[in-house]
Amino acid sequence: MLTLQFFIIIFGLGIIFIKLKIRVMKTKLLTPGILLSISIALISCNKSGNTPKNSNVSLSLPATVAQYYGPDDRRNNIATLGRVLFYDPALSVNSAISCGSCHKQAAGFADNVQFSLGFKNVLTRRNSLSIQDINSQMIPDFTYGDTLFRPGSSLFWDGRENNLGNLIMRPVTNHVEMGIADPSVLPSKLASIPYYANLFNNAFGSSQITPNKISGAIALFINSIQTGNSRFELAFNQGGINTSLLTPVEMQGMQLFENKYNCNSCHQTIGGNGTYNTSFSFMNNGLDVNPTDPGLGALTGNAADMGKFKAPELHNIALTAPYMHDGRFKTLDDVLNFYSNGIQKSQNLDGRLQDSSGNGNPIRFNIPNQDRVALKAFLNSLTDYTMVTDPKFSNPFIYQ
Repeated sequence: MLTLQFFIIIFGLGIIFIKLKIRVMKTKLLTPGILLSISIALISCNKSGNTPKNSNVSLSLPATVAQYYGPDDRRNNIATLGRVLFYDPALSVNSAISCGSCHKQAAGFADNVQFSLGFKNVLTRRNSLSIQDINSQMIPDFTYGDTLFRPGSSLFWDGRENNLGNLIMRPVTNHVEMGIADPSVLPSKLASIPYYANLFNNAFGSSQITPNKISGAIALFINSIQTGNSRFELAFNQGGINTSLLTPVEMQGMQLFENKYNCNSCHQTIGGNGTYNTSFSFMNNGLDVNPTDPGLGALTGNAADMGKFKAPELHNIALTAPYMHDGRFKTLDDVLNFYSNGIQKSQNLDGRLQDSSGNGNPIRFNIPNQDRVALKAFLNSLTDYTMVTDPKFSNPFIYQ
């Protein structure tokens, strides 16, 4: 559906084109640059907007249910339903945006832009955090309605949620993101879509649709999105260290990451499963002297928490740019530049990023070029190409 703004732009360009055509008739000259400019304008004027999807869409699922949780596990049918719901824009008020719009498989289930667009094409206020590997504290014996995370675990940049089912519904009901003010309207909306009756019946033994079943199915799908096939993980998950799977420069980067620069103390990539779910991973990393976003502090009301955010899990970090809660850094080089000599003296600056003066001054790592090369090589070894191309995590809808 084209917006009024789009039509106005096209109309204006049409007038320009007519004038140019008249000039061409006189001069027999219309430069390729003018044509290119017109083409770029036509493409750019609506390239980033979220508009309701056209009705010519089909759902493509494999004949055999994908294994999300192992053979003959009843949760596979629930996760299959969750996959469809995750990618279905019908979960937004105007059927323009899905969960998958802001959490892209190819980007490690983060977004590849600084701020995502909501259903009204309004930007979100924080960068979309990756939703992979968030199930390390899931209750193993899942029965619907259980809290999927142990008390004390935290989700979102500011840790405002510890229940994955609730995490699902927060963007659905958010006034910027998906706009469903009252989740109770979703069952009737989805019931009007033909494929959901069988999907809910296969998942729950009944075609009845409820908000809890919706969030529970998406939660189980998200819980199944795990890395495990990066070269780094394969090197360390065989009962020992298989250094042949990592290059010498990657091994050097790993040592720098863990020891010299102490990155692992915040991100727990080596010898741990990341810090996404832990309650002690919030920190002020000195992005600003005076943070404009209070982060955790807005929830706790504690002045000591102002400017603190969750330290993200780093698998697929090479794919999840831009970086930081506000997406200010476009590349890993930008991140390394910041930690090299750009950390600011913020009031709540984490102690691990302060120098030895005792005055709260930020540390200056002054990372030399050879260390940067090694660190980036190590971070790239965390990429799980299997996960980001696995069909069972992909968008099952085909738009024509």
